[in-house]
Amino acid sequence: MGPGRHQASHYGKPKDFKGTLKRLLGYLKPYRVSLGVAILFILLATLFSILSPKVLGMATTELFSGFQRMATGGGIDFEAVGRILIVLGIIYLLSALFNYIQQYMIAGISQKTMYNLRKDVDEKLAKLPLNYFDTRTYGEILSRVTNDVDTVSTSFQQSISQLITSVATVIGILVMMLVISPWLSLIALITLPLSMLASMKVVKRSQGFFKGQQISIGELNGHVEEMYTGHEVIKLYGREKQVTEEFDKINDKLFDNAWKAQFCSSIIMPIIGFVGNLGYILVCVGGGVMVSAGMLPLGDIQAFIQYLRQFNQPISQTANIANIIQSTVAAAERIFEVLDEQEEVPDTDHPVKLTSVKGEVVFENVTFGYDKEHPLIKNLNFSVKPGQKIAIVGPTGAGKTTLVNLLMRFYDVDGGRILIDGVDIMDMTRDDLRDMFGMVLQDTWSFKGTIRENIRYGDLGQNDKNVVKAADAAYADHFIRTLPGGYEMILNEDASNISQGQKQLLTIARAVLSDPSILILDEATSSVDTRTELLIQKAMNKLTEGRTSFVIAHRLSTIRDADCILVLKDGDIIETGSHEELMAQGGFYKTLYNSQFAQPEAG
Repeated sequence: MGPGRHQASHYGKPKDFKGTLKRLLGYLKPYRVSLGVAILFILLATLFSILSPKVLGMATTELFSGFQRMATGGGIDFEAVGRILIVLGIIYLLSALFNYIQQYMIAGISQKTMYNLRKDVDEKLAKLPLNYFDTRTYGEILSRVTNDVDTVSTSFQQSISQLITSVATVIGILVMMLVISPWLSLIALITLPLSMLASMKVVKRSQGFFKGQQISIGELNGHVEEMYTGHEVIKLYGREKQVTEEFDKINDKLFDNAWKAQFCSSIIMPIIGFVGNLGYILVCVGGGVMVSAGMLPLGDIQAFIQYLRQFNQPISQTANIANIIQSTVAAAERIFEVLDEQEEVPDTDHPVKLTSVKGEVVFENVTFGYDKEHPLIKNLNFSVKPGQKIAIVGPTGAGKTTLVNLLMRFYDVDGGRILIDGVDIMDMTRDDLRDMFGMVLQDTWSFKGTIRENIRYGDLGQNDKNVVKAADAAYADHFIRTLPGGYEMILNEDASNISQGQKQLLTIARAVLSDPSILILDEATSSVDTRTELLIQKAMNKLTEGRTSFVIAHRLSTIRDADCILVLKDGDIIETGSHEELMAQGGFYKTLYNSQFAQPEAG
């Protein structure tokens, strides 16, 4: 028995904000040249955008001077105004062109970066031990792979361009404001520390809310996934109310964190806007006085006011980006927790590959426990000769499936060793080891695709003729042909459009097609009717003929013909022998066997 999954979410030691952000930005290193070019275009677009108010101010000054000259018999120099407007049009055109180029490049960089991040996560999941998936809900894992990665992806594309543009705009506008009037710039900058202080306070407070939001999303996904897959059991026992209450509890937690996070994010703009308006009023008053005194031309005041309005906008954007970064880092932290998980023990550097598998299996002093302090199996010893059919029986929790997990290296032994044809399985690669086996489990698995594709999953190189032969050997050919579309019928995601017994037959056909050297049957006929079970037993007897096989069974009548039966209890082999030998001993096996045929006492 493997460890049961629990719903509580697992989180490693949290990383600091700067460390997580630095690690996330490290994914941009392969594209630093492209990013540098994109930044250059961002700066050029920003430069032309900053110059446009100044040029427009020159046109305003020229028009105003023309109106003044009209009072003394002069007039407006439309040629000069025209030249200025042409320059202004070119500036707008170049700014738009550079913006298009930088957006195109940033989109490509961000998507390539996220591609690499997704690839790392996918490769990491393939290297994680089975224990990682046994101790977490599927929804929680999916949330990190999908929701959190999508959060980082969306933020990356939006934030990079906006952040660089905002910083460059602030610096460029500040320079232009100082060029126009240092005194008015001083008045405008008086309000800047106040708005920055308020923004930093809000951003710091919102960081925890954004992290809590991402955690709650993961918990909610895990809960919904489990409740959806078990909805029939929930309805059967009338637990809808409790499930709804648990959902409401998690949903309320998500609402609380999301509401606080979004509220903190939304109040930054009004705060900065309010402080900016105070500075705007002061500049208007001061600018009016300076124009009246002839200290500045009207066009420069117009340009300065435009710069002041633009000055507040990038500050507001920067504050908003800071909130987006909070959410991004919170999501990235959860992704990096997956990437930092301890992987399976690496394969040996010098693996041994068996060219011809006979099927001899030996367990030598094997010790193992899901909890290291409480071992389930202690000093287990037994050997299997090539071609033998070994049945493993025992009460629930005795360790039957654990033996299979150790044999397949889904878990590694804590002590002792397991040999196949005299070679320690730790000296083989996992791929080479598992290529020797075919498995039919009690829990069937299928994917969305045709029935033919699901059977061929056992050996992708087999042709259609062999697929049909395998289905026929598993007594699945008849029912497949009665389905709409036959072998081309599409199974949905959980194969709910066929029965559980039919899914079991397809799984058996898949194992037949793979033609393994060693076969493992874990309650392979548990989901089929008695008549079909007898047919499958004949097929299994033919399939196991001449090859080593392990059969885990609760219905002991199905393993009477096994060469050897291992009786497990509490992780130890307490009896071994054939069916007749064990019945003659009159021990635990006989009691277990007879209990399946005992008649209830009349009341």
